[in-house]
Amino acid sequence: MCGIAGFLGRYDSAPSEDILARMGDSIFHRGPDAGGIYCDDDIALCHRRLSIIDLSAAGNQPMKSLDGRYLIVYNGEVYNFRELRGQLEKQGLTFATKTDTEVILTLYQQEGVDCLQRLNGMYAFAIWDLQERSLFLARDRLGKKPLYYYDYNGRFVFASEIKAILCAPDIDKGIRLDAIKDYFTYQYIPDPKSIFNHIHKLPPGHWMMVDESGIRQQQYWDVSFSEVSEKNQLQLQEELYRLLEDAVRKRMVSDVPLGAFLSGGIDSSLIVGMMANNSSDAITTCSIGFDSEKFDEVHFAKKVARQFSTDHHEFTVKENVEDNLLKIAAYFDEPFSDPSFVPTYFVSQLARQQVTVALAGDGGDENFAGYSKYAVDQVENRIRQMVPAIVRSAFLPPLARALSYSTNTAARKGSSLLGTLSKTPERGFFVSNSFFNERLWKELIIDDLKRVSADYDAAEVTIKHYQSAETDDHLSRILYVDLKTYLPGDILVKVDRMSMANSLETRAPILDYRVVEFAASIPSNLKLREKEKKYILKKALSDLLPEEILYRKKMGFSVPLQHWLQHEIHAIASKYLFSAGSGISQFFDIRGVQRIWDEHQSGKWNHCAELWSLLMFELWWQNYASGHRSPSPQPVEQRAQMA
Repeated sequence: MCGIAGFLGRYDSAPSEDILARMGDSIFHRGPDAGGIYCDDDIALCHRRLSIIDLSAAGNQPMKSLDGRYLIVYNGEVYNFRELRGQLEKQGLTFATKTDTEVILTLYQQEGVDCLQRLNGMYAFAIWDLQERSLFLARDRLGKKPLYYYDYNGRFVFASEIKAILCAPDIDKGIRLDAIKDYFTYQYIPDPKSIFNHIHKLPPGHWMMVDESGIRQQQYWDVSFSEVSEKNQLQLQEELYRLLEDAVRKRMVSDVPLGAFLSGGIDSSLIVGMMANNSSDAITTCSIGFDSEKFDEVHFAKKVARQFSTDHHEFTVKENVEDNLLKIAAYFDEPFSDPSFVPTYFVSQLARQQVTVALAGDGGDENFAGYSKYAVDQVENRIRQMVPAIVRSAFLPPLARALSYSTNTAARKGSSLLGTLSKTPERGFFVSNSFFNERLWKELIIDDLKRVSADYDAAEVTIKHYQSAETDDHLSRILYVDLKTYLPGDILVKVDRMSMANSLETRAPILDYRVVEFAASIPSNLKLREKEKKYILKKALSDLLPEEILYRKKMGFSVPLQHWLQHEIHAIASKYLFSAGSGISQFFDIRGVQRIWDEHQSGKWNHCAELWSLLMFELWWQNYASGHRSPSPQPVEQRAQMA
């Protein structure tokens, strides 16, 4: 796992080598083992290396092809690289290293953009053609590895993280106002946008070519729900198990210590169980707990650890939140407010003390309908079908608006439900899963943000993907939406930033594209069967995991956010939300923010989602938009110790 960065051309204001040094230093945490640069009059490339495969210096980057024509900087792992290397060797090709980096480079040399169809892994890479003077960039199918680029005023810059792009001279840091609305709606900013006007994300499953003729971008992969399997349930279960086991096995290849995250939920438990069945040594497992029984899952993790005789480690998040929140939040270089990034940071920190690579259970919920929201959506749609359309459109919206101003908790909840039921299925799904109360939003926003919000509908992101799904099945459509938005925009960003903050590589077997494609072919009634979520996955794992793990109530990676805002992080939140010249004061009425803060502290109303997202926006603003940004969130002394 690594960090990459680069830019086209040269700057008059500073030598390319100096700029690359700053860019590399800003993402040092992604690759503390080695660093390298290359630059000429047309290209500047930077790489930070976390050594996983072939630990020798031969694996350092930028790496040049044996014929000297191509240069690559690469972040990720290709799990079938040995198989691909064997095929290339049969064609008479030779290799100077044992790395997957050289396999990608050689495969691109032979097949061009078509090489992407043969890669099974997580990756973001850039290849410079010294002969054609062209730059090829690509991102993996599901978006496990990030890739940002800046394209403005004749300047092209790219990097694994925005903070590296901001180290280049003359970067326009204008804020994108519709992205602010996206952030407060979704908790993250969906691709291809970023918080900055001229910095974009290369979407998952896309490649980009930059040359003298301009920029071309193309999608090379997408998941399709159009072909529903005709196999019976038992056949589907058996094939699913085989695919998952092979995906786990492929991700156990490493030249450094390897372990797993273990929450005690289905997804992480299946990963640990399959790892244990394919290893002669005890698997290292790591879990995070809370000083709150409502949010603590460690006792489930302990049961799984005992079942598979793992080398188990735990950490409890208690007084650690206030001491670490500012440091942790600084790793996100655009607003991000999924609060589970806090425990994700701590479990990554714990794992890094034991291993360099950790397998995780990400992707199970999006592929097999594991979130409670899917079951809720199913009930809402059934009610929707029972209520005549004229009633839903004409009578429910005004009733919902009237109830929204009530001080009664039940009335406000009723308002939310009626508002959702009045919508179409896709817009109802969007409303149910928005994170900032729409009434509060309209009350709090001011000036330019108010004007933009009047013209921009954040639901467009959800609706666009819903309508693009190659199926008429509603559950399949919303699973597709989450695979295109929530998974790459939230879950994978959270895991990448928090694991890389600790120089830890994470691998997600359930997001093997073969598993994703197979899951898409499974009939939706085998994923969500009445109230039973992940139905077929549970059946497939019945011989691997006990019923108390398979059928326990899902907790997710939740945090006691309401309590934190009233106690552990009360002082920090109050300081940053109401400081003079705060970022949020440029977009929100601070008197209104003070009102919902007071309501929350008194227990009158739970505004934790809105207050947390405002706090995270403010912390981002202080780090990256107010002029006080540090080149790297990692202390210099820590970087020195790791080097």
